[in-house]
Amino acid sequence: MAERTVFQSISRAHVVSLAPQASVRDAACVMTRANCGSVLVMELPDTLLGILTERDLMTRVLARGLDPDHTAVREVMTPNPICVPPETLVSDAVVLMLERGFRHLPLVAGAKVLGVFSVRDALPREIGAAVSLSEFREQVNDALG
Repeated sequence: MAERTVFQSISRAHVVSLAPQASVRDAACVMTRANCGSVLVMELPDTLLGILTERDLMTRVLARGLDPDHTAVREVMTPNPICVPPETLVSDAVVLMLERGFRHLPLVAGAKVLGVFSVRDALPREIGAAVSLSEFREQVNDALG
């Protein structure tokens, strides 16, 4: 069976986004309504500026005691996130996320943002393959010094 691409595996093909001046509370409400763990920060018409995730809300807002009503998403987002094309294999995306320490990956075709791949979109089989590949790469790097 052929491995899925990230575009085939995303649970929704629409983009959940906010403008950079939106409040953190707005972002939390949008994520809650969409039942997703991230929101893209975009400038009209379709310029990707950053991504704000549940982890960002916890570590950059709550842990710092920032006021969610008076903190703009641009102040706490991850700017210029790593993006992948829609034909990226799920295991390759998971390896990238494991190695870089994040859980959400915007999908971009040319200048068009197609959605966000989350580690939750991967199947256990694909996660297992990615973990094995990541461990193998780590062992090779250790051996090479």
